[in-house]
Amino acid sequence: MALGWIALFPGQGSQHVGMGKQLYADFAVAREAFEEASDAAKLNLKKLCFDGPESDLTLTENTQPCLLTTSVAAFRAAEKEMGIRPIAAAGHSLGEYSALVAIGALPLSTAARWVRERGAAMQRAVPKGEGTMAAIMGLDDDRIDLLCKRATENARGLRANLEDEISVEAIVEPANFNSPGQTVIAGSRDAVAEAVALIKAGGDFAGGKAIPLSVSAPFHCKLMRPARDKMADLFSQATAIEKPKSPLCAYVPNRTARATREPGVVFELLVEQVDHPVLWRQSMAAMLGLDSQGFIEFGPGKVLQGLAKRCAQPLAKTPELMGVSDTETLKALTLKLKGV
Repeated sequence: MALGWIALFPGQGSQHVGMGKQLYADFAVAREAFEEASDAAKLNLKKLCFDGPESDLTLTENTQPCLLTTSVAAFRAAEKEMGIRPIAAAGHSLGEYSALVAIGALPLSTAARWVRERGAAMQRAVPKGEGTMAAIMGLDDDRIDLLCKRATENARGLRANLEDEISVEAIVEPANFNSPGQTVIAGSRDAVAEAVALIKAGGDFAGGKAIPLSVSAPFHCKLMRPARDKMADLFSQATAIEKPKSPLCAYVPNRTARATREPGVVFELLVEQVDHPVLWRQSMAAMLGLDSQGFIEFGPGKVLQGLAKRCAQPLAKTPELMGVSDTETLKALTLKLKGV
């Protein structure tokens, strides 16, 4: 049995066509996960994950149950093959649902249905093309706050001169605190454009860099309030079986960045997560303070392993970083834990 590992679960953006296919072919628990989630979400998750097309997989209401299921399948395969028992768990945005399923707090079938609803609600919250996001590098939190404030003010001042009307509020806010020096902002397209322009102009934001992101909606900002309300309504209808159970280990919510094992706060934190920033850098700091062997990312890609490395550097720590996304990476983890 492997002891002392922390489990991480990726969020939207890590998906790719073909994810989970090897795990499904090689492990019965992975097949069971895909069948259970597909039935609950009323989607052919195998086809979407294994064959795409990418245009369908990247639809938010499809991406979220697909990522959830692939990540849970990876975790359950490792759990079955090696007896993996994490000492803590966390997931980035959507990945928080994966983490809660993996550690026994939520049933997979219910979570698959909920995250499909979550994805659809987040997409509907803002009319297509009226919201966006951008990654900001090289600015500390204070300058990020100042950037968002000024960009919001500029956008509101320019609204009267716009030829094409934008129906959503002019605003940009921090959305993901991913790692030291990397924060994602989200909001109306004009306010995000103003933020990008301010960085290019230098001045108070000299040394910063902005990269506009190709996303379908401005996630984790106040424009997501309709999606937040939808999730609150869904959770209010949860049956006794669907309500959160005590997790098998502590988890670190995006909303608070503080480890907890209290099931009574799960719904509240998942609701607030929708229109508040993901405190991933802060969550990583909390987990890096735990006595652990390192981190294992369950699901496609290596995004969270990269963020963990960057978060650890200022703390002069070098945690071991592993990932389970397919049969080969699971074999590599097996050898690692056996000391081969």
